[in-house]
Amino acid sequence: MTLVITSACIDVKDGICTTSCPVDCIYEGERMYYIHPTECIECAMCESICPVDAIRYADEVEADELPFVALNDAAFRNPEGALVEPGGWRKGMAPVSDPPELAALAADRKRASKEDAA
Repeated sequence: MTLVITSACIDVKDGICTTSCPVDCIYEGERMYYIHPTECIECAMCESICPVDAIRYADEVEADELPFVALNDAAFRNPEGALVEPGGWRKGMAPVSDPPELAALAADRKRASKEDAA
């Protein structure tokens, strides 16, 4: 099962995970990073180095983070729904467009965080 990046990465974009990936399957998005679902070889090197603990195997994602499994996949779909195979991320590449669902997920996380703090 591939690895995915969850909500802890939103608006953080540390990027250290990209330095540990041996196949360059982690792509920079506009507000977070995404792991390509078929390029990932499941080595988990990125999981151990992530400073915000945002990376999980898809089958180990907690229930409230499940939308991020689909979000990581959606980041690599074209308008017709076909999977785009960029062939590996390189520093300086244009960011992957964030799927439209990210804005709503980010707002939900922010709202939940404020409610927890109250």
